[in-house]
Amino acid sequence: MTGTTALTEATVVPWEDLVTAALLGTDRRTPPVPTKDTQGSNDTQGSQHAQPKDAPTALLDAAAVQTVRRRAGLRPAPAAAPPEPAADDPRPLVPPAARRRLATLLTDHPGAGSGGRRGAVPDLMELLPQWLALANDRGFAAPPEMLPALLNAARGRTDLRPQALAFAGPRALWLARLNPDWKFALRSTPGGGVSLPAPEETAQVQQLWEEGLFAERVALLGAVRAHDPAAARDLLATTWSTERAEDRLMFLDSLRTQLCDADEPFLEQALTDRSRNVRATAAELLSALPSSALAARMAARAASCVAIDHAQGTKSTPTLTVEAPHECDAGMERDGIIPKPPSGRGERSWWLSQLVEATPLGTWTERLGGRTPAEIVALPVADDWQSELHAAWCRAAVRQRDALWSRALLGAPSSPDAAGPGAASLAERAKLLAALPAGERAGWVAGFIATHGLSEAFQLLGVCALPWSEPLGRAVVDALNIARDAGSYPWSFSGVMGLAERCLDPAEAVRLDALTAVPDEPEDASPGAGGYWSEAFQRLVSTLRLRAAMRAELGAGPGSPGAAPEDPEVPSS
Repeated sequence: MTGTTALTEATVVPWEDLVTAALLGTDRRTPPVPTKDTQGSNDTQGSQHAQPKDAPTALLDAAAVQTVRRRAGLRPAPAAAPPEPAADDPRPLVPPAARRRLATLLTDHPGAGSGGRRGAVPDLMELLPQWLALANDRGFAAPPEMLPALLNAARGRTDLRPQALAFAGPRALWLARLNPDWKFALRSTPGGGVSLPAPEETAQVQQLWEEGLFAERVALLGAVRAHDPAAARDLLATTWSTERAEDRLMFLDSLRTQLCDADEPFLEQALTDRSRNVRATAAELLSALPSSALAARMAARAASCVAIDHAQGTKSTPTLTVEAPHECDAGMERDGIIPKPPSGRGERSWWLSQLVEATPLGTWTERLGGRTPAEIVALPVADDWQSELHAAWCRAAVRQRDALWSRALLGAPSSPDAAGPGAASLAERAKLLAALPAGERAGWVAGFIATHGLSEAFQLLGVCALPWSEPLGRAVVDALNIARDAGSYPWSFSGVMGLAERCLDPAEAVRLDALTAVPDEPEDASPGAGGYWSEAFQRLVSTLRLRAAMRAELGAGPGSPGAAPEDPEVPSS
């Protein structure tokens, strides 16, 4: 017994020595353990210098024994305090039918298909964002047992996150603090999910502003700005001079909310900031205030560059002449004009476009003889300056959200040129459309589709309100039907068809039934086009009916007339 005890004690070597031998290798470092060649003797000292054939095996055996000893010798640590329970969510849970629908949407994994053919089955994952938007609109809360699946879906799709986190509520933030895979929920939530003091709690607001993390301070400034714009501006001013440049830029961006003339002194001060990006942002905000001093300075500069020349035009239609700036002086730089143009762009045209873009659009009516925006856009422009001038007016109309100028630059949807009289591209037209009321926007796009078809309309459809109005939906369906009858290749319209699945009013399904049959293919049709069109319309009809069922399952929402009674909570499986 004494010999066994001595041997056992002799084999206990520091764990660090075992690790060193394993890292260097037993051929370079003799393992500090007895092996089969030496275990028959109590002379363990000699084994420290021997290099037996089974040294790696002996090292692993010793590591295994030492691992057991280390684990057995651990003392239990004090139990960690249990996490605080999640905050209560006062919203009612979704009705049972809608809950089952959500489970189906979250577990759907559409197949890749062959050759890009989608078949006639609806893509349920594409309906999940719409389902979440409906549930949020109706004021429902997520079933607790579905929160992990919901967070996993949002983890993989950033477009789902805003609606998914709003639906998941405070329990999602509670879970995100316990699972690193869901940390995106904390990053996506203003302040990282930390509760902010009420804007009227001035002492707590000031303390968090001075001591809080950056994300908390951004969220706090936004909350105060929404409640009291002047208080938020004053709060920002208290630490402005000590903030980092990148932080000043982010804080300054918060002033876009409820931007008003009272912000002008602060923004004028920011025009002298050390950071060029901060100066540019301050200038952009000031140019959105038509009565600001910067807007007046820009208007004076731009007006000196554009004038009416009656001599060059006809008696009834004069011509606009343009004299672009010859230099970018210090005052222009201070007001946000970037002196160095992008590669391939001339300096003078670059300076002119920035001046016109920052000029209040009302300036031009006064400057150009009281003409309306439509009359101004229709004027010819000398010396090939028209595209440059109109492009700058387009950007100004988008920035200032001016409906009159947007209409003038868009022109009639039936005009032969798809780009319009003022916009140089369909992308610009899409931006201009955003300044129009939703009904007018849909009517304009419907007229455009009737004239130019669907191939040019994809970008324009993306800015229309959902669901599409009846005239717009009818225009899209009619254009798809024309393409179908012509035997066109259906994949050319897959993007529009996908938009229709998400954006058409579900009531349109009734009149689409007739299009689900396989059409007679004309002689010049693409091979197999009729079958593809039939599948595409079957999928469209099925998707519209599924969306109608989703609406019915979610009902009118809690508290609304005819709302379904709240169902008892279903236990998780």
